[in-house]
Amino acid sequence: MKHSTPQIFAAFRRSHGDLSLPELLVEIDHAVPERTLRRWLSKWVDEGRLIKTGNRRSTRYRLSEAGVEPEFKFLQGLSASRKHTLLGQLRDLWTHTSTAVEGNTLTLGDTHFVLEQGLTISGKSIKDHQEVIGHARAIEILYRSLTTTTSEQTVFDLHKAVQTDIVIDIYKPNGAWKLEPNGAYAVTRDDRQVYIEYAAPKEVPHLMREILTALNAEHTPPLNLDTAPETYAKIHAGIAHTHPFWDGNGRIARLLANIPLLRAGLPPIVIPAERRQLYIQLLAEYELTLGVIDRHTGVWPKPILLNDFTAFCADCYEATRKLVRRAHGGE
Repeated sequence: MKHSTPQIFAAFRRSHGDLSLPELLVEIDHAVPERTLRRWLSKWVDEGRLIKTGNRRSTRYRLSEAGVEPEFKFLQGLSASRKHTLLGQLRDLWTHTSTAVEGNTLTLGDTHFVLEQGLTISGKSIKDHQEVIGHARAIEILYRSLTTTTSEQTVFDLHKAVQTDIVIDIYKPNGAWKLEPNGAYAVTRDDRQVYIEYAAPKEVPHLMREILTALNAEHTPPLNLDTAPETYAKIHAGIAHTHPFWDGNGRIARLLANIPLLRAGLPPIVIPAERRQLYIQLLAEYELTLGVIDRHTGVWPKPILLNDFTAFCADCYEATRKLVRRAHGGE
């Protein structure tokens, strides 16, 4: 049944309307048992990919805006099936790497199974499952936001998607800027133990407005595969250094920094989990050298300090570029 998901969504696209469960089963030639299909439809409704109308025998389903796959330049020339497969591969890799960097123990194969089949992995925590489901949902939100200016509310919606833990603490809000100072303990490449202090809560709204302005800026000429890492690194480092939320800042940075790339029709950049140590060290060195930022310094007072991180991001870009080449019949 691993190839059934694209077949189901292709059936909805062909219908140009809504389908009942029996009609959908006929469209896919009963490739999926009715009980399984019913469970999948319920999951996709919860995720916002489908819209459900009616009750019992009159229940019908149709694609929501979230269920309509985006069109990017890197998808041009591919069949509908290959487009769907490539987008799924990018979602799985992006979700796996971004959550694994934060300590999630699900493998890439586990992540694919959870997101495609809606089932759990024996021996793995509920938290790990919730994190990958939340990140995949955030990617859907991000795709839907690409045609409009990225706003503060978009950032809050992404944060609520990735923050799957229920926290009963007014000082740890989900979908709102942090209320308390935060920082991180790090060990540099020369084995120095350091404490990194992030921007004060009162500075966050101003700094994030500056970041959103840069994120929404029109690039002339448009970004390409060679220039994209510089923009990605700038946005990513700016969010990481501001650290606008009490938690989830890394995942948010890795999501938002890809918006200019996707708007230019380019594939996203992902940070492989196996490069986590260098990734953290480069960001720590950048933040320590620059010092605490505020509305007076601005987010990027010394752009030259981003050179090493930009080179690292350019190197990491190979992972998703390779997926795109393979989809087009390359290596």
